Amino acid sequence: MAVITGKAPGKIILFGEHAVVYGQPAIAIPVAKVKATAHVFPDFESRAGEIHIQALDIGLDTFLFELDPQHPLAAAVNLTLAELQLEHIPAFQVQISSNIPISAGMGSGAAISAAVIRGVSAFLGRPLPDSTVSALTYEVERIHHGNPSGIDNNVIAYNKPVYYQRGQALQFLQIENETHWVIGDTGEKTPTLETVSDLGTRHADKPHYYDQIFQTIGVIAQKARRALIEADIKTLGSLLNENQALLSELDLSCTSLDSLIKAALDAGAEGAKLSGGGRGGNMIALASPAKMDAVEKALYDVGAVNVISTKLAREPQS
Repeated sequence: MAVITGKAPGKIILFGEHAVVYGQPAIAIPVAKVKATAHVFPDFESRAGEIHIQALDIGLDTFLFELDPQHPLAAAVNLTLAELQLEHIPAFQVQISSNIPISAGMGSGAAISAAVIRGVSAFLGRPLPDSTVSALTYEVERIHHGNPSGIDNNVIAYNKPVYYQRGQALQFLQIENETHWVIGDTGEKTPTLETVSDLGTRHADKPHYYDQIFQTIGVIAQKARRALIEADIKTLGSLLNENQALLSELDLSCTSLDSLIKAALDAGAEGAKLSGGGRGGNMIALASPAKMDAVEKALYDVGAVNVISTKLAREPQS
């Protein structure tokens, strides 16, 4: 049997993070320059049903039965096996790698889960459709984040820009004109679970205050939907800055994020904001092609540990 490979991209949230957990819309796009990969192949030295998992990036090299069932990698494999309901499981190995920054708002956990689910199901002869990959990834995300919004698993599993709102039909954005984005990594790692949980506690104490902010962020996402499709960068830039001001009011920004955001704007970006959980991780900036190099340089100059440029373009017609 050949080596089977499952892949999934990273992602960035353009608008609506945190508010999406409370029923507001959000917009996210895949980032193809970073990805998670799962190589799955036969293990001829082990007994039938034994599954060897290697994730050398985190120093993991063990068998599935030795992992806590709540471990995200174990959960991804077990959920896949439960979905397939096969009578016979051969011995196989899963080797996982990822160049998506961890705890930086780029969906590393969801991408790894999606890659594993894709690789394992394809290796076992029953490749799962994107909708099932998304649903199973969401179940693993519940371990990562406690109360996931559902946006990461969708944008990553389908590898398309999405407009997402809990309880509503998922919308894929049909991009008409391309936009260019710069992602700057502060190097500070704050797990999304931590910021989501903290905000949840504060929301429980003052629901009316926080709900008003979330609703305003939701309106921003609604306005940004059309602007993104049409590449109206002036409107998008203004909306990014408005969204960032509200995230700062929610105490989700930090000195390092503020520094990168200011540097991007000073270098000519149309708008900039944090992306993801906040209090570290990544920020994003929207820039014209002519300003991309200047924005990238400015981010490195003020301490970004990594900068990724990406574009959102019209999907080729099949």
